[in-house]
Amino acid sequence: MNQIHIDAAFDSGNIEVVAVDGATARLTLRPDNASDFKQWFHFRVCGAKGRELTLHLEGLNDSAYPLGWPDYNACVSEDRQFWGRAASTFDKSAGVLTIRYTPASDLCWFAYFAPYSMERHHDLVAEAAASEGVSYRRLGTTLDGQPLDALELGDGNKQVWLYARQHPGESMAEWWMEGALECLLDPADPVGRALRQRCRFHIVPNCNPDGSRRGHLRTNACGANLNREWADPTAERSPEVLAIRNRMDETGVDFAMDVHGDEAIAANFLAGFEGIPGWTDEQGDGFYRYQRILTRRTPDFQMELGYHKAKPGTANLTMSTNQVAERFGACAMTLEMPFKDAGMFDPVQGWSAERSKLLARDCLAALLEWLEPDTQRGA
Repeated sequence: MNQIHIDAAFDSGNIEVVAVDGATARLTLRPDNASDFKQWFHFRVCGAKGRELTLHLEGLNDSAYPLGWPDYNACVSEDRQFWGRAASTFDKSAGVLTIRYTPASDLCWFAYFAPYSMERHHDLVAEAAASEGVSYRRLGTTLDGQPLDALELGDGNKQVWLYARQHPGESMAEWWMEGALECLLDPADPVGRALRQRCRFHIVPNCNPDGSRRGHLRTNACGANLNREWADPTAERSPEVLAIRNRMDETGVDFAMDVHGDEAIAANFLAGFEGIPGWTDEQGDGFYRYQRILTRRTPDFQMELGYHKAKPGTANLTMSTNQVAERFGACAMTLEMPFKDAGMFDPVQGWSAERSKLLARDCLAALLEWLEPDTQRGA
């Protein structure tokens, strides 16, 4: 029986091959550069048409988030357009995820979540930048020499910042961004049109291009976790955060959403800025009201599951949501989406790129309602 071949030498690829025997393989994850973080995988298999693949991902008890593996099914695609789920089982005692899949063709791709390539990122930015009323801004340069892209649009006074993928392995965050831009740039979309009248948007679709291309889970080229750099970013370690925060200082911030994914919690949820030194009830009430609006708008969002709230005065100001809320008095928040599934469960795809895009429009519609005067709020 011919042996399969496994490759990961491409944009966002990540896998190490331990051994191959026919259509069975033992694999391990490559950690982020200069870091112990590992969880993201993305690789292709060829030569298994019509044969059941058995792929063992080993050493996962030492991964960044071991609780992410129970009840998780790996993403798989044969055309790199539609990403379904391959039946997967996790042996906690051995720390091994076993993926089983029978491809209909000789090429198939596996990933921790549907990848969002840097080429697709450039297509997204180029299309948006060519749209009427959109200004492109090159915020800076990454350590690997890539541009840090931003888009600005809208004629209103409310300064709204949307930024994603500080953690590059959380690729659902850039799918969310694609959905947000489709809404905002569609001249027939009433939500996008109304928001552009009310707000000035500052959008960073990918805060970590280097980690994205390198196949990292959580860090940039030098191993910095960008969402722990916001208190004192430097050009040598975190130029991405420094560039974004400098631009925020120029524009001000009224509303900010930092878009992420969570490995373990099978739900969509928001994390706020409880515990910042400058907390006011009015500022906090704005965040809680936005949560209630979004919960009402979509069954894919909920408020029961999420992170613990920090006690007064104990917020970690190295994290962007806390820093932005404290620095600007903004209504800031972190949106977390699952790697597993949430809300209206889908046995074929689980939480997916498509649902991430749909959630983006619900988030923007919730923002529009949140901006309405008190007499029209209804929340």
